[in-house]
Amino acid sequence: MKITFMGAGSTVFARNIIGDCMCVDSLKDSVFSLYDIDAARLEESRVILEAMRAAKGGFGRIECYAGVENRKEALCGSDFIVNAIQVGGYEPCTVTDFEVPKKYGLRQTIGDTLGIGGIMRALRTIPVLEDFAKDIEEVCPDALFLNYTNPMGMLTGYMQRYTGVKTVGLCHSVQVCSEGLLKALGMEDKLDGRKELIAGINHMGWLLKIMDKNGNDLYPEIRSKVDEYIANPENKDKVRMDYIRNFGYYCTESSEHNAEYNGFYIKSKYPELIEKYNIPLDEYPRRCVKQIEKWKEEFAELSKGGVKDHERSGEYGSRIMESIVENKPYKIGGNVLNTGHLISNLPEEACVEVPCLVDGYGIHPCHVGSLPVQCAAMNMTNINVQLLTIEAARTRKIEHVYQAAMLDPHTGSELDIDTIKKMVDELIEAHGDYMPRFV
Repeated sequence: MKITFMGAGSTVFARNIIGDCMCVDSLKDSVFSLYDIDAARLEESRVILEAMRAAKGGFGRIECYAGVENRKEALCGSDFIVNAIQVGGYEPCTVTDFEVPKKYGLRQTIGDTLGIGGIMRALRTIPVLEDFAKDIEEVCPDALFLNYTNPMGMLTGYMQRYTGVKTVGLCHSVQVCSEGLLKALGMEDKLDGRKELIAGINHMGWLLKIMDKNGNDLYPEIRSKVDEYIANPENKDKVRMDYIRNFGYYCTESSEHNAEYNGFYIKSKYPELIEKYNIPLDEYPRRCVKQIEKWKEEFAELSKGGVKDHERSGEYGSRIMESIVENKPYKIGGNVLNTGHLISNLPEEACVEVPCLVDGYGIHPCHVGSLPVQCAAMNMTNINVQLLTIEAARTRKIEHVYQAAMLDPHTGSELDIDTIKKMVDELIEAHGDYMPRFV
C-alpha cells in the first residue's frame, strides 16, 4: 500500500492524517510518500513522522520527495493521495488576497473558500492540480485523490469535471456541525444517539434534520433558543444562528466563514453589524501568523522532548482508506459532483456535499432529493461563483474572472462593476507568476 501526501510541509495536518493511518492495522505497514516543494518544511515533517512511526512500532516506510522534478516519482504507484497544498502560502499570496481588496473597501474574514480571496486562491491552485492530474493519470491511474485543500467546491469540482482522477473532497466541518450547535445552546444531553442529515455544498451544508435518540425532532427546541444566543454579546456563532432565524436551518462551517458567503453581514454602510454579529475581520491572516509561531514553538519542544504517541483523530482520511482496503462500510459527508441530481434542485455540474457510503468498491454518494427552496437559493449564490471560477481557470478568459467576482454575493454587494474589474486586475498583477495568464 502506498499513501502519498501532497503538501506534506503542512506538518500538523500531515501528522494527523499519516498518524491516523499508523493507528490502523491494515494501513500502518504502508509506504508513506511525502511530497512538497519546500525542502526545509518537508524535512520537519519527516523528522516528526519518523519519530511517530518509531513510537508506533516501526511499521511502514517514509519516503520524501522535494521539488516539482520529483513529483511524478512521489506519486508513482500510489493507492491513495491526500492533497493539502497551499499555492503561494501565507506570504505572499494570502497577504495579497486581503490587502489589495482592503484598498477598495472590501473586507474579508477568511478568504479561502468564496469571495475574492477564494476566487484568487482557486485560480492559482487549479493549474497546479492540472499538473498533478496528468502525473496521476500516467503513474497511478487507479489512485483515489482525497482533496482537503480550499476552495473545496472549486478545486474538487474542477478535478471531477475535467480530469480522469477519482476524487472526493473532504472537510472537517461536517463531523462537528451538530455537536457544536447542541453544545452552544446548552443541549449537551441530546448528543448521545442523535441522528442527523446534512446536505448542500461545502461550508454551506445544511443540517436538514436532527433528532434525539428517541426520534424526536430537536429543531423546535433549537429554534426557541436562537434569539437568546444572538442577544448575548459574548457569543461568537451568531451568523449561523441567524441563518436558523431567517432561513430555518443551521449550516456546517463556522460563522466567521459564513459571514462572507453572502451580502448580509459585512457591509461598509452598516459597520455596526460587525460588532452585533461578532465578526472577526482579517481573521485568517491573524490565524496564519499564530499558527506559524505556534508550530515553531511546538517543533522546538518536540525536537527536545520527543514525540508523544498519536491518537487517531476524527478526520475522514484514514477511515476512507480503511473502509476501502478492508471492505468495511463507513459513512462520510463527501464533496462530489451532483451527477444524477443527488440534490435535485441544484445543477448537475455543481460540486455538492452529501452523505456517501464507502466500502471496498469506493465511494457511493447518496441521493438526497430537494433542499428547502431557500437553502438551495443560498447555495446557488455560491455555486454561481464556483462554476464561473472553474470556467475562468479552464478557459483562461479574464471575462469569467470578472463575472465570478461580480456575482460573488459579498463583493457585488459592496463594489460597483468597474471597481470590481479594477480590483481583479490589480490582484492578478500582484500575484505575478502564481497566477496563469488570462486573455
